[in-house]
Amino acid sequence: MIPNDNLDNLENKKISKFNSIIDISNKKENKLIPNIPDPENDYEMNSLSFPDALKYDKRTCCEYYMPLIKNKQLFAFTFCTFNDYNSGIIKKFIFFLSFALHYTINALFFNDSNMHKIYEDEGKYNFSYQFPKILISAISSTVILRIILYTLVLTDKSVLEVKKQTTYNLAINMKKKVLKCTNIKLAIFFVLNFILLILFWFYLTCFNAIYENTQIYLIENTFISFGFSLIYPFIINIFPSVLRINSLNKKNKSKKNENCVYTISQFLQVL
Repeated sequence: MIPNDNLDNLENKKISKFNSIIDISNKKENKLIPNIPDPENDYEMNSLSFPDALKYDKRTCCEYYMPLIKNKQLFAFTFCTFNDYNSGIIKKFIFFLSFALHYTINALFFNDSNMHKIYEDEGKYNFSYQFPKILISAISSTVILRIILYTLVLTDKSVLEVKKQTTYNLAINMKKKVLKCTNIKLAIFFVLNFILLILFWFYLTCFNAIYENTQIYLIENTFISFGFSLIYPFIINIFPSVLRINSLNKKNKSKKNENCVYTISQFLQVL
């Protein structure tokens, strides 16, 4: 028989050891992350606040401009960007969805007046007449695609939210929330992508079967529209590049409006 005093001492030691383990676990979970890591890719760098950008962003205008092209120009985003937090498979789905979207929206502009104009021009391609429709189609397709990207596909912001957490426990909890939210968004994207492609296929098949003589014009409009959407990022991204670099230029002695200029550049880089 073991004396009761020894049993009590043994039990107290077990409880004390168990409590110490719980305390260590809690301390580890609530332990502060030593340092917020430096920005690891261009998205993190572009998302910095103005004071942090002054500290970390040492890029030249060209070094800032090229990543914007990789993120905004669809071909570069799909096939030339590897260090971001987005799925390569999803990018390829987006690329083919974009072309199908341009194709379908261009087809919607082929109404009676458009076909009558083709008849009046005796089948010759009238670029000046088609250009406004091509431009509207390109803008509409780009806007719709951007909405899908920012609401359902891109995961950079979510990953960055996890990295910004100050303790391990908060980071783990945020990671769980981000994974759950991302899975839901991607599931919605795949279902939406499947439905849209079915609708596009049905409409375009019917259209090309009924209006056989306009197929060439439709294809020409589609390629011009799609080409425009691939070219315009090279132009539009010049403006945020110049504004950002100018606002972060330490040689610039007037620092009153730099923060405002920097904010404008961050807004423009989303377009």
